[in-house]
Amino acid sequence: MFFDIMGWIGMCLVLVAYALLSTNKIKNGFLYQMLNLLAGLFMAIGLFPKKAWFSFTLQIIWATVAIVAIAKILISRKGKSNNESRKN
Repeated sequence: MFFDIMGWIGMCLVLVAYALLSTNKIKNGFLYQMLNLLAGLFMAIGLFPKKAWFSFTLQIIWATVAIVAIAKILISRKGKSNNESRKN
């Protein structure tokens, strides 16, 4: 039951993220990538006990892409913050 709930939550997060991005409610930024990260992880958790390895692998890759995107966003924010402090 726990794994099914995690999978359903993950699926809902993917749909919410896609709908928000597609309707221009959010940008492809930190929130969008966090939704994708959580969605991938939750769906991977839901798939693991079912031994659906193709889908499980896809979700791990999905989450990894989101982690890389989040890291780039955070590094970019830090760089902008450092540049602004140097101007002052």
